[in-house]
Amino acid sequence: MDFQFTNEQSMWRDVVFGFMNREFPRDKLRHHDQTREFPEELYRKMANEGWLGLLIPEEHGGLGMDSDPVMFAIFCEAIGKDSLDTAACIMTSMFTAANVSRHGTAEQRERFLTPFLRGDAKFCISISEPQSGSDAAGARSTARLEGGEWVVNGNKVWCSGAHHPNSCIAMMLRTGEGRYDFSVLLVPNDTPGLEVQKMDTLVRRSLGTTSLFMDDMRLPASALLGEVNKGWQYIGEHLDFERLSIASSQIGNARTALDDTVKYLSERSAFGKKLSDFQVLKHRMAEDQARLSAAYYLVYAAASAIARGEKASALVAQAKLISSQTLFQIATNGMQALGGYAQLPEYDMERYFREAKHGMVGGGTNEILRSIIAKSMRF
Repeated sequence: MDFQFTNEQSMWRDVVFGFMNREFPRDKLRHHDQTREFPEELYRKMANEGWLGLLIPEEHGGLGMDSDPVMFAIFCEAIGKDSLDTAACIMTSMFTAANVSRHGTAEQRERFLTPFLRGDAKFCISISEPQSGSDAAGARSTARLEGGEWVVNGNKVWCSGAHHPNSCIAMMLRTGEGRYDFSVLLVPNDTPGLEVQKMDTLVRRSLGTTSLFMDDMRLPASALLGEVNKGWQYIGEHLDFERLSIASSQIGNARTALDDTVKYLSERSAFGKKLSDFQVLKHRMAEDQARLSAAYYLVYAAASAIARGEKASALVAQAKLISSQTLFQIATNGMQALGGYAQLPEYDMERYFREAKHGMVGGGTNEILRSIIAKSMRF
C-alpha cells in the first residue's frame, strides 16, 4: 500500500498544522487546561475557516470532506498534536453534527446545524449510563411517546461538553423492549426537566464532561433523529469516525511528546555528558519512534479503508488500540526522562501523560477494542 499523501493532502496538512502553530500555540492551550476553560476563540476561528463543516456535505452547508476520511485524519492529527483535550473540543461536535446532517430532517438541520456551522452552537453525544459504559446496550434511560411528546426519564454520564451554552445533546434512549431498541433524540441543554452537572475530572479540563438527570423531561415528537429504534445503528456509524479521530489525534500528540523528550535529552547533561549519549535512553527513544511509525501507518490505513467504502470497524479499532498504547508508552517514557521537571505544567509532559491514560478509555476502552478485533478474526 502506498502511504504517500497526494499533493492536495500534503497541502492540507501544511495548512492545518500551520494554523494550529500560529493561532493556538501551547501557552494558550496550557492556560485553558489549567483554568478548565473552553477554547472559544479557537472554536470560532475554526468556524470562520469553515472547518467545523468538514464532515458535512456541501448541500447542507459544509465542505464535503465526509467522503475523504484521510483529510479528516490529517485534520485531527494536527489539532491534537499539543493536547487531546483541545482536539476533543472541536471533534466531539463535528462527528455528532455529521449524524444530524445524515439522518436529520430539513427542520432539524436548520435549527441545529446552521448555527453550529457559524460557530454559535455545539453538539455532544450521550450514550453511557452509570451502570452501562462499555455495555452500552445495557442503558436503561427511557423515552416514551405520549400525546405527541417524548417523555424522558433516567440518568446519563460522561457526556462531554453538555454544559456549554447553546449545546444540543444527541441522546441515545431506550424506546423498545429489544436489547438494541434505542432511538436518538436531539435535546437542547436548556430543556426543562434536564439537569446537567459538570464533573471534576483529571482530564477533559477544557471540554469538560457531565452527568445528566432527566425527570419527566418532555420533548416534541420532532426531536427524534431519523427513525424510531434505529439509534443503535446511528451510534455505530458515529463510533467509527469518533475512534478514527481519537487515534489520529493520539499519533499527533505522541509525535510531540517524543520530540519534546528528545529535545530535553539533547540539551541536558549529567555525569559529564549529554543525556542523549546514554545508550539506555537512546534505545528507549528508538523503540518509541518505531512504535509511533507503526501506529501512524495503521491510522492512515484505517482512514484509507473507510475512504474506499470498506467495512473498517475492526481496522479502526486496531488503529485506536495501538495509537493509545503508543502515546501512553511515549508519555510514560517522557515523564521518566524529564524527572522532576515532568511534574511542571510548563513542560507539558504531565498533560500528555494524563490525557494519554484517558485515551485508553474514552471512545471505547482498549478491552472493548480487543473484542471488536477478535470478532473479525477466524478462530
